[in-house]
Amino acid sequence: MAEVASQELLLAAAFVSDAQYNRNIPFKTSPEAVRLYYLYNRWFMRTATYFFIFLNLSLAVFEEPAVYPLPFLATSLVEVLCLLVFFGRLMHFAKITHRNVFWKDTKNICIMVAILLSLTDLAIYGALRIYNIKSVRWSRIVRPIFLINFAESRQIRRAFRSIRNTLPEITYVFLLFMFSLLMFSLMALKLFGERNLQTAEGLPYFRDYLEIVFDLYVLVTTANSPDVMMSQLAIQNILQFIWKMALFCLFPRLSAQQVISLSSRMPAFDFSSWYALFFIAFVIVNTYIFMSLFLAVVYNNYKKHLKNEIRTLAYMKRRKMIEAFNLLKEEEGTQFVVREAMWKQLVKLVAPDISNSHRELLLRISDDEQKGFIDKKSFLQLADLLNIQVITLKIRSHPLGQWMPRVYRSAVSQFLRSVVRHRGFVWTYDVIILINAVFIALDEESPYISYAEWVFLALYIIEILLKVYTYEPRAFFGKNQFWNWFDTLIIFAALTATILNTTLKSTTKYNSQRILDIVFILRVLRLIRIVDSIQRFRVIMNTLINIVPTMLTFGGLTLVVYCIFAIIGMELFHGKIQFFPPNSNAPYALECGNPALKDSLFARGKYCKNNFNNFASSFIVLMELTVVNQWHVFANGFANVTAQPAKLYFIAFHIVMVIIIVNIFVSFILEAFFVEYSLEKSEVETAIEQKIQELGMGVQEEALQDEQLLDNMESPDNDLEGEGGTKAQPKGLVFKIASKRYRTVDALLQRMFEAEIPLEDEGPSFEEILNLSPATAVPGDLTSERAV
Repeated sequence: MAEVASQELLLAAAFVSDAQYNRNIPFKTSPEAVRLYYLYNRWFMRTATYFFIFLNLSLAVFEEPAVYPLPFLATSLVEVLCLLVFFGRLMHFAKITHRNVFWKDTKNICIMVAILLSLTDLAIYGALRIYNIKSVRWSRIVRPIFLINFAESRQIRRAFRSIRNTLPEITYVFLLFMFSLLMFSLMALKLFGERNLQTAEGLPYFRDYLEIVFDLYVLVTTANSPDVMMSQLAIQNILQFIWKMALFCLFPRLSAQQVISLSSRMPAFDFSSWYALFFIAFVIVNTYIFMSLFLAVVYNNYKKHLKNEIRTLAYMKRRKMIEAFNLLKEEEGTQFVVREAMWKQLVKLVAPDISNSHRELLLRISDDEQKGFIDKKSFLQLADLLNIQVITLKIRSHPLGQWMPRVYRSAVSQFLRSVVRHRGFVWTYDVIILINAVFIALDEESPYISYAEWVFLALYIIEILLKVYTYEPRAFFGKNQFWNWFDTLIIFAALTATILNTTLKSTTKYNSQRILDIVFILRVLRLIRIVDSIQRFRVIMNTLINIVPTMLTFGGLTLVVYCIFAIIGMELFHGKIQFFPPNSNAPYALECGNPALKDSLFARGKYCKNNFNNFASSFIVLMELTVVNQWHVFANGFANVTAQPAKLYFIAFHIVMVIIIVNIFVSFILEAFFVEYSLEKSEVETAIEQKIQELGMGVQEEALQDEQLLDNMESPDNDLEGEGGTKAQPKGLVFKIASKRYRTVDALLQRMFEAEIPLEDEGPSFEEILNLSPATAVPGDLTSERAV
């Protein structure tokens, strides 16, 4: 019986842990499968998986064409090792899920196919290499599949799903945009095609329809504006002739050379300013209207699909918590509850690292009336309670108060400490930091500036000494006190460098001013604390911190796109463009090693190092293409050394990366700001704060300075309780909820949706949730339709 209860407790802990971390893996509930599931979710297993995924991706750096070439045998062995790890991870996943669920999961099929393709390509490439037959490693393009399709990468998959779900709406806008582009290109051909237009290089301009389409597409990105308008007109010769005749008539005393000089200063654009109207209309319609439409469509669809994703996660979390409750519930009168002892064992399994005092705090919140059990409503909030970071603070007396109590508690000492704790002290040093920043920007050769730096250093050292005197040293230099460590290290580094620089300058000719400059720059970073003290700025900073996890998600998404396009680019353009040192005597060194680039903007701009000759160079080129500026120069350059259809590669990258992915990222930033400005504290977080204050163990957020946060979180090895049971909290132990900046936008949106779910609504089953359609507004409707 005890063994059965232990297995149910282990299963319930797995459900609660999934709800806490929003995992939606449908695992088996047998004891063996649950134990394997715990192992599957261990941090070292996830870390190892990510390590081998990035190791597999990084092989492109060492494979031909390589940045750092390694023997084929070495890279192939590493790749086989990575594939074996992936296969083992996949088999581990198969052991914990039902067979029908495993084979219906597309991501598992993708991983298996990618492994088979990689092994097949590796064998074929190795066999051909033995006979010195050159071939292509075509399977390298499937390596990003491993980053996308493992269960740990659910955020990246969500981003790809957002792209997939947004594509239909984007397609309609893109087709309309292409129609506008083709129409303007046709008008440009008819308007300028017969006027003998030429580019600045003297080449035919606006005569080939496909070239016009490309040039106007580039104009949409504004990369070639205003160059595309500044064309040499054959008609300008007539206009300049008229201008010369007018000069002769108006200024008969001017010599012919003076007339030629004046007329040459008159650009062609001045004579044909009406042609600018065409380009202005094109930019307004296509750049400002259609590009804005792209953002609007992406943002609208992103919000819709994000709400569907969050709704699914919310129901999945509710279902997991209900399953855990049903496993542990006992009958108490007319209701089912979870006993206090069982609840404690559950929390120890789910969150073994939290302190006993923290666990007791959560129990007091869940069992508000101290009945000895937790009802269903309170139990369902456990996952949210565990997600709220609570800092345990233990008030300690200052060592000086123990060593010199009379001096430390004297009236003068208390007055000094009150001054340091006063907000005016912080404001004073904020002003000093601003003044110091001005002095750093001034001429450092002036002796007065040099003397001023000593004054500022003295003031900073006094600030640190006063704070250490006022606040308990272990609190001031706690592990969480980043700013205190940062200020102290920067100031003492500056002091050391200043003393060393002054000493060396007085004894030798050596000058360490560069080191000192770096320290000065780091000291200016203290200004961030001023920004953090302003509420409106703090909201922006909180939003930026909140979106860091999602920025990492989009970083993974960008990495996938970059890897695919980098590998394709290396196969298409490898060796076509070479970089030579400035003094090289190699043939066509000025043309990047290719005569096709003679007199081109690519060669004249000295872009030779921007090539696809290895993986690192390809990434740099793709980063420059993402920035958009001068991307048409790259496209024309690589088209010149290969073929004109090569421009389609650069257009495809611009569409995928800039139009789609960047717009989705911008959409998320907009949503993050709207959420941050509109949402207040969650109901659960407010309940914790209220309970902390009721128990008399709280500390007001606004009254607590950063320097007072203690880094002595109680751990199982350092228990603040007595042995064998709950005791009253020790005197001096307080709790504080961590800053709101630790929230994520997904968590906030999930809480918004969860508030709309009634307590009695247990939601659909696991299978129905996993098959939830994006078009379904309420999962309950789906359940009723299936029942029919």
